[in-house]
Amino acid sequence: MSLPSAASAPARHVLIAGAGIGGLTLACALHRAGLRATVLERADALRQVGAGITVQMNASLALRRIGLCDAVVAEGARVDETVLFDAKGARLTRMDVGALQRELDAPMVAVHRARLQSVLRAHVGPEDTVRLGVAVTGFQDDGARVTASLSDGTTVSGDVLVGADGLRSAVRTGLWGQQPTRYSGYTSWRGVCPAADLVSTGHLSETWGPGARFGIVPIGHGEVYWYATLNAPAGTEDAPGQTLAVLRERFAGWHAPIAALLDATSPDRVLRTDIHDRPPLRHWSRGRVTLLGDAAHPMTPNLGQGGCQAIEDAVVLAECLAAPGPVEDALRAYEARRVTRANQIVVRSWRMGRVGQWENRAACFVLDALMRRVPSRVATQQLRDMAKAAL
Repeated sequence: MSLPSAASAPARHVLIAGAGIGGLTLACALHRAGLRATVLERADALRQVGAGITVQMNASLALRRIGLCDAVVAEGARVDETVLFDAKGARLTRMDVGALQRELDAPMVAVHRARLQSVLRAHVGPEDTVRLGVAVTGFQDDGARVTASLSDGTTVSGDVLVGADGLRSAVRTGLWGQQPTRYSGYTSWRGVCPAADLVSTGHLSETWGPGARFGIVPIGHGEVYWYATLNAPAGTEDAPGQTLAVLRERFAGWHAPIAALLDATSPDRVLRTDIHDRPPLRHWSRGRVTLLGDAAHPMTPNLGQGGCQAIEDAVVLAECLAAPGPVEDALRAYEARRVTRANQIVVRSWRMGRVGQWENRAACFVLDALMRRVPSRVATQQLRDMAKAAL
Protein backbone atom coordinates (compact mmCIF):
# COMPACT_ATOMS: atom_id res chain seq x y z
CA MET A 1 0.00 0.00 0.00
CA SER A 2 1.49 3.35 -1.01
CA LEU A 3 0.64 6.79 0.28
CA PRO A 4 -2.08 8.57 -1.71
CA SER A 5 -1.13 11.64 -3.69
CA ALA A 6 -1.78 15.12 -2.38
CA ALA A 7 -4.67 15.49 -4.85
CA SER A 8 -6.58 12.50 -3.43
CA ALA A 9 -5.73 12.85 0.26
CA PRO A 10 -8.31 14.30 2.66
CA ALA A 11 -7.39 17.74 4.00
CA ARG A 12 -6.69 16.69 7.57
CA HIS A 13 -4.58 18.57 10.08
CA VAL A 14 -2.64 16.25 12.37
CA LEU A 15 -1.22 17.46 15.69
CA ILE A 16 1.85 15.53 16.80
CA ALA A 17 3.12 15.72 20.38
CA GLY A 18 6.88 15.18 20.27
CA ALA A 19 9.66 15.70 17.72
CA GLY A 20 11.52 12.47 18.30
CA ILE A 21 12.17 9.94 15.57
CA GLY A 22 8.55 8.74 15.47
CA GLY A 23 6.99 12.19 15.50
CA LEU A 24 9.27 13.57 12.78
CA THR A 25 8.85 10.47 10.61
CA LEU A 26 5.09 10.86 10.87
CA ALA A 27 5.35 14.52 9.85
CA CYS A 28 7.47 13.53 6.82
CA ALA A 29 5.02 10.83 5.79
CA LEU A 30 2.02 13.13 6.17
CA HIS A 31 3.71 15.87 4.15
CA ARG A 32 4.44 13.38 1.38
CA ALA A 33 0.74 12.40 1.41
CA GLY A 34 -0.40 16.02 1.22
CA LEU A 35 -1.70 16.26 4.78
CA ARG A 36 -0.85 19.09 7.16
CA ALA A 37 1.09 18.36 10.33
CA THR A 38 2.03 20.46 13.35
CA VAL A 39 4.71 18.98 15.60
CA LEU A 40 4.72 20.29 19.18
CA GLU A 41 8.06 19.75 20.91
CA ARG A 42 8.92 20.44 24.54
CA ALA A 43 12.58 21.27 23.88
CA ASP A 44 13.41 24.80 22.79
CA ALA A 45 15.85 23.50 20.14
CA LEU A 46 16.54 20.22 18.34
CA ARG A 47 20.06 19.93 19.67
CA GLN A 48 22.77 17.63 18.37
CA VAL A 49 22.60 15.26 21.32
CA GLY A 50 22.02 11.57 21.82
CA ALA A 51 23.89 8.47 20.80
CA GLY A 52 23.45 5.92 18.02
CA ILE A 53 20.64 3.90 16.52
CA THR A 54 20.64 0.95 14.16
CA VAL A 55 18.03 1.46 11.47
CA GLN A 56 17.25 -2.18 10.82
CA MET A 57 15.92 -3.55 7.57
CA ASN A 58 12.26 -3.31 8.55
CA ALA A 59 12.67 0.40 9.33
CA SER A 60 14.62 0.95 6.11
CA LEU A 61 11.76 -0.56 4.14
CA ALA A 62 9.36 1.81 5.90
CA LEU A 63 11.57 4.82 5.16
CA ARG A 64 11.79 3.76 1.52
CA ARG A 65 8.00 4.05 1.29
CA ILE A 66 8.29 7.75 2.06
CA GLY A 67 11.40 8.35 -0.03
CA LEU A 68 13.90 8.79 2.82
CA CYS A 69 15.84 5.52 2.93
CA ASP A 70 18.75 6.68 0.76
CA ALA A 71 19.13 9.95 2.67
CA VAL A 72 19.38 8.09 5.98
CA VAL A 73 21.84 5.53 4.61
CA ALA A 74 24.07 8.37 3.39
CA GLU A 75 24.36 9.70 6.95
CA GLY A 76 25.44 6.46 8.61
CA ALA A 77 27.41 3.25 8.14
CA ARG A 78 26.03 0.03 6.68
CA VAL A 79 26.16 -3.03 8.91
CA ASP A 80 27.73 -6.07 7.20
CA GLU A 81 27.88 -8.49 10.10
CA THR A 82 26.74 -8.81 13.69
CA VAL A 83 28.72 -10.83 16.22
CA LEU A 84 28.05 -11.91 19.80
CA PHE A 85 31.13 -12.40 22.01
CA ASP A 86 31.81 -13.53 25.54
CA ALA A 87 33.82 -11.24 27.81
CA LYS A 88 37.13 -12.78 26.76
CA GLY A 89 36.39 -12.13 23.09
CA ALA A 90 35.45 -15.66 22.04
CA ARG A 91 32.77 -15.63 19.36
CA LEU A 92 29.39 -17.10 20.32
CA THR A 93 27.34 -16.33 17.21
CA ARG A 94 27.72 -14.46 13.92
CA MET A 95 25.24 -13.26 11.29
CA ASP A 96 26.10 -12.28 7.73
CA VAL A 97 23.79 -9.30 7.60
CA GLY A 98 25.24 -8.09 4.32
CA ALA A 99 24.00 -11.18 2.50
CA LEU A 100 20.54 -10.77 4.01
CA GLN A 101 20.40 -7.13 2.95
CA ARG A 102 21.19 -8.12 -0.62
CA GLU A 103 18.55 -10.84 -0.51
CA LEU A 104 15.83 -8.48 0.71
CA ASP A 105 17.12 -5.36 -1.05
CA ALA A 106 16.89 -3.55 2.28
CA PRO A 107 19.84 -1.83 3.99
CA MET A 108 20.73 -1.96 7.67
CA VAL A 109 22.51 1.21 8.71
CA ALA A 110 23.88 2.50 12.01
CA VAL A 111 23.63 6.26 12.39
CA HIS A 112 23.95 8.96 15.02
CA ARG A 113 20.47 9.84 16.26
CA ALA A 114 21.13 13.53 15.69
CA ARG A 115 21.95 12.89 12.01
CA LEU A 116 18.81 10.81 11.57
CA GLN A 117 16.83 13.56 13.23
CA SER A 118 18.37 16.13 10.87
CA VAL A 119 17.37 14.11 7.80
CA LEU A 120 13.81 13.86 9.06
CA ARG A 121 13.65 17.53 10.06
CA ALA A 122 14.67 18.53 6.53
CA HIS A 123 11.67 16.69 5.01
CA VAL A 124 8.76 17.58 7.31
CA GLY A 125 7.42 20.29 5.00
CA PRO A 126 6.89 24.00 5.70
CA GLU A 127 9.20 25.74 8.15
CA ASP A 128 6.42 26.22 10.70
CA THR A 129 5.61 22.49 10.84
CA VAL A 130 7.72 22.07 14.00
CA ARG A 131 6.94 24.33 16.97
CA LEU A 132 9.62 24.27 19.65
CA GLY A 133 9.40 25.11 23.33
CA VAL A 134 5.79 23.93 23.75
CA ALA A 135 4.67 20.64 25.24
CA VAL A 136 1.23 19.08 24.99
CA THR A 137 -0.12 18.93 28.55
CA GLY A 138 -3.67 17.76 27.86
CA PHE A 139 -6.44 17.64 25.28
CA GLN A 140 -10.17 17.85 24.64
CA ASP A 141 -11.85 15.76 21.93
CA ASP A 142 -15.35 17.00 21.05
CA GLY A 143 -15.95 14.39 18.36
CA ALA A 144 -15.37 16.80 15.47
CA ARG A 145 -12.01 18.33 16.42
CA VAL A 146 -9.38 17.75 19.07
CA THR A 147 -7.83 20.66 20.97
CA ALA A 148 -4.45 20.28 22.62
CA SER A 149 -3.52 22.34 25.67
CA LEU A 150 0.08 23.55 25.59
CA SER A 151 2.64 24.32 28.27
CA ASP A 152 2.69 28.03 27.35
CA GLY A 153 -0.99 28.39 28.20
CA THR A 154 -2.24 28.39 24.60
CA THR A 155 -4.22 25.78 22.68
CA VAL A 156 -4.15 24.43 19.14
CA SER A 157 -6.83 22.44 17.32
CA GLY A 158 -6.69 19.81 14.63
CA ASP A 159 -8.46 16.78 13.24
CA VAL A 160 -6.22 14.24 15.01
CA LEU A 161 -3.80 14.27 17.96
CA VAL A 162 -0.93 11.78 17.96
CA GLY A 163 1.02 11.24 21.16
CA ALA A 164 4.62 10.65 20.11
CA ASP A 165 5.87 12.10 23.38
CA GLY A 166 7.82 9.16 24.74
CA LEU A 167 7.86 6.84 27.70
CA ARG A 168 6.14 9.31 30.04
CA SER A 169 3.65 10.57 27.47
CA ALA A 170 1.15 13.20 28.60
CA VAL A 171 -1.15 12.13 25.76
CA ARG A 172 -1.09 8.51 26.93
CA THR A 173 -1.93 9.67 30.46
CA GLY A 174 -4.83 11.67 29.07
CA LEU A 175 -6.15 8.58 27.30
CA TRP A 176 -5.59 5.86 29.86
CA GLY A 177 -4.63 7.57 33.12
CA GLN A 178 -1.44 7.31 35.15
CA GLN A 179 0.26 3.95 34.75
CA PRO A 180 3.58 2.92 36.29
CA THR A 181 6.58 2.11 34.15
CA ARG A 182 8.27 -1.28 34.56
CA TYR A 183 11.94 -1.26 35.57
CA SER A 184 13.99 -3.92 33.83
CA GLY A 185 16.48 -4.43 36.65
CA TYR A 186 19.40 -2.96 34.72
CA THR A 187 20.74 0.45 33.83
CA SER A 188 22.55 1.57 30.68
CA TRP A 189 25.25 3.91 29.49
CA ARG A 190 25.58 5.15 25.90
CA GLY A 191 28.51 6.98 24.40
CA VAL A 192 29.96 8.19 21.11
CA CYS A 193 33.65 8.65 20.42
CA PRO A 194 35.92 9.45 17.44
CA ALA A 195 37.52 6.02 17.28
CA ALA A 196 36.76 4.52 13.89
CA ASP A 197 40.34 3.16 13.71
CA LEU A 198 39.56 0.84 16.64
CA VAL A 199 36.64 -0.98 15.00
CA SER A 200 36.14 -2.63 11.62
CA THR A 201 33.67 -0.76 9.42
CA GLY A 202 30.37 -2.59 9.13
CA HIS A 203 31.08 -4.77 12.16
CA LEU A 204 28.44 -4.54 14.92
CA SER A 205 29.11 -6.52 18.09
CA GLU A 206 27.67 -7.20 21.51
CA THR A 207 29.52 -8.86 24.38
CA TRP A 208 27.82 -10.73 27.21
CA GLY A 209 29.21 -11.25 30.67
CA PRO A 210 27.61 -11.98 34.07
CA GLY A 211 25.09 -9.23 34.76
CA ALA A 212 26.53 -6.92 32.10
CA ARG A 213 26.77 -6.35 28.35
CA PHE A 214 28.77 -4.08 26.05
CA GLY A 215 27.87 -3.18 22.46
CA ILE A 216 30.03 -1.58 19.75
CA VAL A 217 28.52 0.05 16.66
CA PRO A 218 30.37 2.11 14.01
CA ILE A 219 28.02 4.92 12.92
CA GLY A 220 30.01 6.64 10.16
CA HIS A 221 31.67 10.06 10.08
CA GLY A 222 34.64 8.55 11.93
CA GLU A 223 32.58 7.81 15.04
CA VAL A 224 31.72 4.74 17.09
CA TYR A 225 28.64 4.37 19.25
CA TRP A 226 28.95 2.09 22.26
CA TYR A 227 26.53 1.04 24.98
CA ALA A 228 26.82 -0.83 28.25
CA THR A 229 24.29 -2.42 30.59
CA LEU A 230 24.63 -3.46 34.21
CA ASN A 231 22.25 -4.93 36.76
CA ALA A 232 21.58 -2.20 39.33
CA PRO A 233 18.84 -0.85 41.59
CA ALA A 234 16.61 1.73 39.93
CA GLY A 235 17.72 5.32 40.41
CA THR A 236 21.37 4.55 41.08
CA GLU A 237 23.63 7.37 39.88
CA ASP A 238 27.34 7.74 39.22
CA ALA A 239 29.30 10.15 41.38
CA PRO A 240 29.89 13.44 39.53
CA GLY A 241 32.70 13.09 37.04
CA GLN A 242 33.14 9.37 37.74
CA THR A 243 31.03 7.73 35.02
CA LEU A 244 33.90 6.62 32.81
CA ALA A 245 35.91 5.48 35.84
CA VAL A 246 32.98 3.31 36.92
CA LEU A 247 32.79 1.76 33.46
CA ARG A 248 36.54 1.20 33.20
CA GLU A 249 36.47 -0.66 36.51
CA ARG A 250 33.39 -2.72 35.68
CA PHE A 251 34.62 -3.78 32.24
CA ALA A 252 38.29 -4.19 33.14
CA GLY A 253 39.61 -7.40 31.61
CA TRP A 254 36.96 -7.53 28.89
CA HIS A 255 38.25 -7.93 25.37
CA ALA A 256 39.64 -5.17 23.15
CA PRO A 257 38.75 -2.54 22.09
CA ILE A 258 36.36 -1.91 25.01
CA ALA A 259 38.91 -0.18 27.26
CA ALA A 260 40.26 1.87 24.34
CA LEU A 261 36.76 3.04 23.40
CA LEU A 262 36.11 4.21 26.94
CA ASP A 263 39.45 6.03 26.96
CA ALA A 264 38.55 7.75 23.67
CA THR A 265 35.19 9.02 24.96
CA SER A 266 34.68 12.49 26.37
CA PRO A 267 32.64 12.50 29.61
CA ASP A 268 30.14 14.94 28.12
CA ARG A 269 29.27 12.40 25.42
CA VAL A 270 28.07 9.70 27.82
CA LEU A 271 24.42 9.28 28.81
CA ARG A 272 23.15 7.08 31.61
CA THR A 273 19.56 5.83 31.58
CA ASP A 274 17.72 3.22 33.62
CA ILE A 275 15.90 0.84 31.27
CA HIS A 276 12.12 0.85 31.58
CA ASP A 277 9.22 -0.30 29.45
CA ARG A 278 5.50 -0.77 30.06
CA PRO A 279 3.32 -3.86 29.81
CA PRO A 280 1.60 -3.76 26.39
CA LEU A 281 -1.69 -1.97 25.85
CA ARG A 282 -4.45 -3.66 23.85
CA HIS A 283 -5.55 -0.34 22.35
CA TRP A 284 -3.70 2.91 21.58
CA SER A 285 -6.58 5.08 20.36
CA ARG A 286 -9.78 6.70 21.56
CA GLY A 287 -11.86 9.03 19.41
CA ARG A 288 -9.50 11.29 17.46
CA VAL A 289 -6.45 10.63 19.63
CA THR A 290 -3.84 7.89 19.26
CA LEU A 291 -0.30 6.97 20.30
CA LEU A 292 2.92 6.17 18.46
CA GLY A 293 6.37 4.84 19.33
CA ASP A 294 7.43 4.83 22.99
CA ALA A 295 4.17 6.50 24.00
CA ALA A 296 2.29 3.47 22.66
CA HIS A 297 4.69 0.58 23.22
CA PRO A 298 7.88 1.48 25.10
CA MET A 299 10.29 -1.42 24.87
CA THR A 300 13.69 -2.36 26.21
CA PRO A 301 16.51 -1.96 23.65
CA ASN A 302 17.51 -5.62 23.50
CA LEU A 303 16.27 -6.20 19.94
CA GLY A 304 17.26 -2.73 18.72
CA GLN A 305 13.67 -2.12 17.63
CA GLY A 306 12.44 0.85 19.66
CA GLY A 307 13.12 3.53 17.07
CA CYS A 308 12.49 1.10 14.22
CA GLN A 309 9.00 0.30 15.45
CA ALA A 310 8.28 4.02 15.83
CA ILE A 311 9.25 4.49 12.18
CA GLU A 312 6.93 1.65 11.16
CA ASP A 313 4.12 3.17 13.25
CA ALA A 314 4.58 6.53 11.58
CA VAL A 315 4.44 5.27 8.01
CA VAL A 316 1.43 3.05 8.64
CA LEU A 317 -0.45 5.77 10.52
CA ALA A 318 0.16 8.23 7.68
CA GLU A 319 -1.15 5.70 5.17
CA CYS A 320 -4.29 5.18 7.24
CA LEU A 321 -4.92 8.88 7.77
CA ALA A 322 -4.40 9.60 4.07
CA ALA A 323 -7.12 7.12 3.08
CA PRO A 324 -10.74 8.30 2.67
CA GLY A 325 -13.17 7.76 5.53
CA PRO A 326 -13.68 8.93 9.12
CA VAL A 327 -10.71 9.58 11.39
CA GLU A 328 -11.91 6.93 13.83
CA ASP A 329 -11.84 4.31 11.06
CA ALA A 330 -8.31 5.36 10.16
CA LEU A 331 -7.13 4.92 13.73
CA ARG A 332 -8.81 1.51 13.99
CA ALA A 333 -7.05 0.46 10.79
CA TYR A 334 -3.74 1.71 12.21
CA GLU A 335 -4.20 -0.35 15.35
CA ALA A 336 -5.22 -3.43 13.37
CA ARG A 337 -1.96 -3.26 11.41
CA ARG A 338 0.38 -2.35 14.26
CA VAL A 339 -0.70 -3.30 17.79
CA THR A 340 -0.08 -7.05 17.67
CA ARG A 341 3.31 -6.76 15.95
CA ALA A 342 4.63 -4.01 18.23
CA ASN A 343 3.41 -5.70 21.40
CA GLN A 344 5.01 -8.99 20.42
CA ILE A 345 8.33 -7.20 20.07
CA VAL A 346 7.88 -5.58 23.50
CA VAL A 347 7.50 -9.05 25.03
CA ARG A 348 10.39 -10.60 23.08
CA SER A 349 12.72 -7.73 23.95
CA TRP A 350 11.87 -7.97 27.65
CA ARG A 351 12.60 -11.70 27.66
CA MET A 352 15.86 -11.24 25.77
CA GLY A 353 17.03 -8.72 28.35
CA ARG A 354 16.24 -11.05 31.22
CA VAL A 355 18.46 -13.72 29.69
CA GLY A 356 21.21 -11.32 28.61
CA GLN A 357 21.52 -9.98 32.16
CA TRP A 358 21.91 -13.32 33.93
CA GLU A 359 24.47 -13.04 36.72
CA ASN A 360 24.97 -16.64 37.82
CA ARG A 361 28.30 -17.68 36.32
CA ALA A 362 27.38 -21.34 35.97
CA ALA A 363 24.17 -20.40 34.14
CA CYS A 364 26.12 -17.98 31.93
CA PHE A 365 28.61 -20.74 31.08
CA VAL A 366 25.78 -23.02 29.97
CA LEU A 367 24.12 -20.19 28.03
CA ASP A 368 27.37 -19.43 26.17
CA ALA A 369 27.75 -23.10 25.27
CA LEU A 370 24.21 -23.21 23.94
CA MET A 371 24.67 -20.01 21.95
CA ARG A 372 27.73 -21.49 20.22
CA ARG A 373 25.63 -24.42 19.08
CA VAL A 374 22.75 -22.41 17.63
CA PRO A 375 23.16 -22.36 13.82
CA SER A 376 23.61 -18.84 12.48
CA ARG A 377 20.76 -19.52 10.07
CA VAL A 378 18.33 -19.54 13.02
CA ALA A 379 19.20 -15.98 14.08
CA THR A 380 19.33 -14.91 10.44
CA GLN A 381 15.84 -16.27 9.86
CA GLN A 382 14.54 -14.28 12.82
CA LEU A 383 16.02 -11.12 11.34
CA ARG A 384 14.57 -12.01 7.92
CA ASP A 385 11.12 -12.53 9.46
CA MET A 386 11.36 -9.19 11.27
CA ALA A 387 12.10 -7.38 8.02
CA LYS A 388 9.55 -9.20 5.87
CA ALA A 389 6.75 -8.61 8.38
CA ALA A 390 7.25 -4.84 8.26
CA LEU A 391 4.16 -2.87 7.31
